[in-house]
Amino acid sequence: MLDSTLKEQLKGYLGRVTQPIVLSASLDDGEASQELWSLLEDIASLSDMVSVSRDDDDARRPSFAIKRVGTDIGVRFAGLPMGHEFNSLVIALLQVGGHPTRESEETVQQIRELDGEYRFETYFSLTCQNCPDVVQALNLMSVLNPKIKHVAIEGGAFENEVNDRQIMSVPAVFLNGEPFAQGRMEVAQILSMLDANASSKAAERLSQKDAFDVLVVGGGPAGAAAAIYTARKGIRTGIVAERFGGQVLDTMAIENFISVSHTEGPKMAAALEQHVEDYDVDIMNLQRAEAIIPASTVGGLIEVKLASGASLKAKTVILSTGARWRQTGVPGENEYRNKGVTYCPHCDGPLFKGKRTAVIGGGNSGVEAAIDLAGVVEHVTLIEFDRQLRADAVLQNKLRSLPNVSVLVNARTTEIHGDGAKVTGLDYENRETGEVHRLNLEGIFVQIGLVPNTEFLKGTIDLSPRGEIEVDAHTKTSVPGVFAAGDVTTVPYKQIVIAMGQGATAGLSAFDYLIRLPVDGQASAAAAE
Repeated sequence: MLDSTLKEQLKGYLGRVTQPIVLSASLDDGEASQELWSLLEDIASLSDMVSVSRDDDDARRPSFAIKRVGTDIGVRFAGLPMGHEFNSLVIALLQVGGHPTRESEETVQQIRELDGEYRFETYFSLTCQNCPDVVQALNLMSVLNPKIKHVAIEGGAFENEVNDRQIMSVPAVFLNGEPFAQGRMEVAQILSMLDANASSKAAERLSQKDAFDVLVVGGGPAGAAAAIYTARKGIRTGIVAERFGGQVLDTMAIENFISVSHTEGPKMAAALEQHVEDYDVDIMNLQRAEAIIPASTVGGLIEVKLASGASLKAKTVILSTGARWRQTGVPGENEYRNKGVTYCPHCDGPLFKGKRTAVIGGGNSGVEAAIDLAGVVEHVTLIEFDRQLRADAVLQNKLRSLPNVSVLVNARTTEIHGDGAKVTGLDYENRETGEVHRLNLEGIFVQIGLVPNTEFLKGTIDLSPRGEIEVDAHTKTSVPGVFAAGDVTTVPYKQIVIAMGQGATAGLSAFDYLIRLPVDGQASAAAAE
C-alpha cells in the first residue's frame, strides 16, 4: 500500500510513539477494505509500538480506530485517510501514541475541562485542503478529553450517508447527530463554540498586551513577509490574523512561485507560519480586525479593535488583510451556500460525482475548475458574462477538448433555484437577445474573482473605487504610520510573489518611519510648546 520512501518517512515518525497503540479494523469483503487492511499492516510493520487487529466492532466499513492500549483514548477514521488526510493519520498515530501536542498548556487545560458528552463526525474529501485542520483539531480534542469522541469520514466511501445528510460542502461537522459547523476550523474556534467564556477570556488577554512597534494585520504572504522583515530589525512585532495563510490556504497547486517548481497552498501556509515563528513575533491567530483608530498625534499609538472585543495598540500598523471570493449577488446564492453553491472545486468537487454542475466565471480559476470537475461530474456548464473567455489560451484549448463540458459566453446568471434543501438549477440571461434560460443542476461553483477585505476601513483610510487600499511606492496609506501590502492594495497583479515583495517593502517602510520619529523627550517638549 505504501511505497518504500513513504514507509521510511513514516517509520521515523513512529519512533516518537511512547505508548503502545492498536489499529482496530472493521472490514467487509470489498476492495476498499482490502486496501485499508494492507495500509494498517504496513503501518504496524514499521514499529514495535503498533499492532493491528480485525475486530469488526463498527457499523461503518471499512473503518478503523487508533486506540491507546489499556485506555479509552482513541480516534476513528472511516474510509482510507489518504490524499490530504494522510498527514491527519500520521498526527493521530503520534497523538494517540503519547507524543505531546504543540498547543499551549492553557488550550490543553481548556479542552480537558470541557464537560458533557461530545460525539463528533467530520465528513471530508481526499482532495480537500481545508479538511485536515478540522480533522486534526477534533482528533486532538478526543485524545485529551475522554468525553469527546471523533470519527473522520471520507465522503466518497460513504455516499449514502453524504446523500442522506445532504452534505454538499466539506469539511462538514456533526455533533451528537446534528449539524455543528462547516468549513476550516482550528482548535480555538471549536473551543469558542463549545465554551461560552473562551472568546471573552482570549479578548481580555489580548487587550493586556503592551503596545507593539509594528502590528501586522493579516497573515497571508504579505503579512508574513512584513512581520519577518520588521522582526529581523529587532523591534517589537505582532501579527494578528483571521487565519494564518489567508487565500493561500484555498489554493491547490502553486507552480509560479520562483525557485519552487510546485507546491500546494496549505504547505506554503505552514512554511510561512514556521518562518515567522523562527523570529520573536507575537502571533495572534483567529482574530478579525473590526476597526482602526489613527493616532491623535504623530508618534502616538494607533489602535486596532478586534471582533472579539479585544483592542491592540501599536506605533505603526501594516494592513495585509487580503481578499476573499467574490459572490454573484443573485437571489438564491446565500440561501443555497453549502447546499450546492460552493467556492472550492478542489474541496467539494468529489461530492458531486456523476451530477450536473455549473461553473460561473471564465477566467483562469473558472476554467481550471471546470477542467477539474469534468473528470468527476456528469457534465459541466461554464458560464461567462463577457463575450469571450478570459483564461489563458492553453487552458481554453484543454477545456474545449473535454466531451462533457459546455461553454456559455455573453451570459449573465440571474437567479439560483433550489427545493429548500439543495440547489436544483439556475437562470441565466443571454445578454445579446435578452432571453432567460433555465439550467437544471445539482452544483454551482462560483469563480468570479476576489473582493478586498476593507469594509472595516471605510471612512478611515482612502480606498479605490474597487475597495482596495490606496498606497504609494513605499506602501504608505493616507493615514500616517499605517502601511498596506498584498492583494488588499491597489498594486496590480494579485500574485503571491508580488504580495511577499510588497510585504517586505511595507516592513522596511514601517521601520524607516519608526527611526524618524522624535524621541519621547523631544515629543513631550514639542507638545508642551
